[in-house]
Formats: sequence, structure tokens, C-alpha cells
Amino acid sequence: MKIEVNHLTKSYKQKLALDNVSFTLDGPKIYGLLGRNGAGKTTFMEILTGHILASKGEILINGEKPFDNQKLTESICLIKEGNNFQDNLRIKQVFNLYALFHPGWDWDLAYELLDVYDLDLTMKVKALSKGMASALGVIVGLSTKAPITIFDEPYIGLDAAARSKFYELLLREYEKEPRVIIFSTHLIDEVSLMFEEVLILQKGTLTLQHSADYLRDHHYAISGPAEKVQAFLSDQDIIRTKELAGMMTAYVKGNPEDAVAAGFETESIPIQELMIALTESATEKEA
Repeated sequence: MKIEVNHLTKSYKQKLALDNVSFTLDGPKIYGLLGRNGAGKTTFMEILTGHILASKGEILINGEKPFDNQKLTESICLIKEGNNFQDNLRIKQVFNLYALFHPGWDWDLAYELLDVYDLDLTMKVKALSKGMASALGVIVGLSTKAPITIFDEPYIGLDAAARSKFYELLLREYEKEPRVIIFSTHLIDEVSLMFEEVLILQKGTLTLQHSADYLRDHHYAISGPAEKVQAFLSDQDIIRTKELAGMMTAYVKGNPEDAVAAGFETESIPIQELMIALTESATEKEA
């Protein structure tokens, strides 16, 4: 599936949720869609799934617009942090509805995951704990086998062991049947090793889009005496610096071999830390 985002803009009264955003997601891949609260991630996902219209610009999926396009939206599944399913439904009814709407629904996988997360088909949605509701979202998201599957923090209610099991199952199913998987999460450190490509939104604009390998290979940290670090940084692309007691740590974009040649040891920057640094406001950076 090819997703083309062309000059996408969405405004709510005087507030711009998305501001002239353009990028392309091409082919089966696990994407990390990152950014702080209010960055525009949820708005983008709602437009992608055909739930709302853009104010300007468009999203095309294999050349077609998703809004009011049932054939296309059948290939998309969005699982959010909460309120995914009607409270009065039982789990079996939820499964039946999603199986009806998504042609690729996998009943065998759904039943397997019910056992994994210790749920029962007769349980009502309104009776589920937060953790159980999150587990149901995970089960449905994986079982639809939708060519575009979006997880918007649906696993927040799961404990660490249950989340780890979800990541394991997702990778297993992705290897069996590759698809476009989009993660929007604040638990970046837990899932970043799964990302094949990373997009970062900030205040409705696209700050970064690169392969995860590129980010790991071309963004690094160095530490040392402030004077020595500052001398090296004079002609480098600096992301952020932090100084304490005469010592300085710097995040740098570029070739880490340059730093090694200058006598520094380099460290990779976790994607979560990189996202925070790239989306800092000027006030935060000066603090």
C-alpha cells in the first residue's frame, strides 16, 4: 500500500492541527509516528482512516481518497487508546463486526489471542478492565490482517509483560504477512527497535522522516570537557547541548567517525531521546 500525503492541512476554528504536511509511506513497513501531545498525530490518523476530512490538501492510498470509500477503508484498521468498541457488545459480537468489515479477518488468530490474554467471548465490553480493553484492541488490530494497521497507544493499559507479548506477536504476524503498521506511542523506548522508519510531527508540521537505521547511524552523542566539545562543535550540526560542572554532552547530526577522529567516544541516541531533543522549544533549549 502506498500512502501519499500531499500538503495536508486541518484547522479547528483558529487552531492548525496539521499545517501543509507532505510525505509518502511506501510498501509494507513498521512506522513510528512520533511527537508530543498536540503535534497532529491523531488528526492525521483520523484523516487517513477516512473518519474526517482535511481542510486543504489530501491523502491518497494507492491513488484513491479514503473518505467515503468503503472498499478502501476495509483495508484500514485504527485501534486507539480507548473507546474502540460499543459498551453493550460482547467480545464475540465485536469479532463478528470486524470480521464482517475486514475481509482478511483471521478467526484462528483471534481465538489464539483470546487465550493469550485470558479473555472470554461472552465478556461484555463495558465489564472489561482497562487492561482487558487494551488487550481486546490488540487482538482486533492483529486479527483484522488489515493492509494498513494503526495502533494509537492501545496497549497503554497493558502491564509490561502483556505489552512485551504484544510486540512479540506483532512481529510474528508481520513476518508472516507484511503490511503497513503505524505506531503512535509515548513508550518509544519499548518499541523503537521494531521501527523501520520514523516520522516526527511537531506542532502540525513534519520535523523528520528517515529510516531508523539512518537515525541510528547519523545521530550520536559525545561527552567531554566543555571547551573541547565546543571546539569540535564549531562546524557540526548540533541538535542539543547540556553543560554541567565544566563538562558538556552534545547530540550531533552527522558522521560519528568525525567525532572519533577528534578523540571522542560516541554513543547512539535512543530514538525517544532524539524525538524529545528535536521537538524542544527554544525556551526549553535555553533552560
